[in-house]
Amino acid sequence: MKIAVPKEIKNHEYRVALTPTGARELVARGHSVTVQANAGEGAGFSDADYEAAGASLEANVDTLWAGAELILKVKEPQSEEVARLSRGQTLFTYLHLAAEEKLTRGLMKSGATCIAYETVTDRQGGLPLLAPMSTVAGRMAVQAGAHSLEKAQGGSGVLLPGVPGVAPGKVAVIGGGVVGENAARMALGLGAEVTVLDKSIPRLEVLDDRYQGRMKTVFSTADAIDEAVRESDLIVGAVLIPGAAAPKLITRAMLADMKPGSVLVDVAIDQGGCFETSRATTHAEPTYMVDGIVHYCVANMPGAVARTSTQALTNATLPFVIALADKGWKRALADDAHFMPGLNVHDGQVTYRAVGEAFGLDSVDPASLVR
Repeated sequence: MKIAVPKEIKNHEYRVALTPTGARELVARGHSVTVQANAGEGAGFSDADYEAAGASLEANVDTLWAGAELILKVKEPQSEEVARLSRGQTLFTYLHLAAEEKLTRGLMKSGATCIAYETVTDRQGGLPLLAPMSTVAGRMAVQAGAHSLEKAQGGSGVLLPGVPGVAPGKVAVIGGGVVGENAARMALGLGAEVTVLDKSIPRLEVLDDRYQGRMKTVFSTADAIDEAVRESDLIVGAVLIPGAAAPKLITRAMLADMKPGSVLVDVAIDQGGCFETSRATTHAEPTYMVDGIVHYCVANMPGAVARTSTQALTNATLPFVIALADKGWKRALADDAHFMPGLNVHDGQVTYRAVGEAFGLDSVDPASLVR
């Protein structure tokens, strides 16, 4: 199969969809891998590294896309990339379509087969291709939040671990999944007072046992969130409904109850954000203020640590890429019931129900397309 790896063009996105190690694995199986010149530069992988792995280089981006059967990316295609897609091509990347109607309709119009990393599942009900970036984002969320609390960044001037004689800062994490656990873990490591809110009692039991009660675990209700809003110096939004828009758990009116200079970090921003006042930002301008509250809503947080993120992403996606290349998308999905939910758009049709429901579009069962 002819596989293309374009250079990411989203603002301050430095990751690349495939490491040279991953390229070597695909070439060894008889596939053709073409990488756009300098695509791996931001993650510390040179063109020479890819050539040594057996990949070809292509400087002309139009030629790269036009000659590909399978296109591997990291972030959702930007408008100029959507325009390059055509029927018969397969795109494998993060899509987060439930928050992007224009992108959804653009992909439908292209006729391409679009498979999303974030909706592939596993036997345990997890999201194995979202997990590595969720781990990175969760760990970065507290790092970014701690920096945003500094007075020069508009924050309240609170040091999360405190110092002897001064109480530590308070961190609330809404959502106890992969992002939430990693955010809580980082906050604990810094010495903050940490509370995790979640609606799953079994998940809260796991966290309580795993961290030996060092973090507070609270069943998530409107009252619990109200209390977190009043008391916290930093709130990390880590809620996820797979493939669907995130619920708005903190309204603008609630900001009035927060301490001035407190920080909201919305890791759910790819899915529309879980705070009413959230809007996507970039690493160039990561924060903004609303009613005296700092908002950090970078939509591609792991892009800032591109080398680690690229290696973690390839480790997770490579078995699925190999399946697509060896079998083609139909058989690859038909052979793996957990890969099947990854299909979001095919030949002008939405194939993921939550995306269709978000925009009032009909959706088709992906299983009906691979029989």
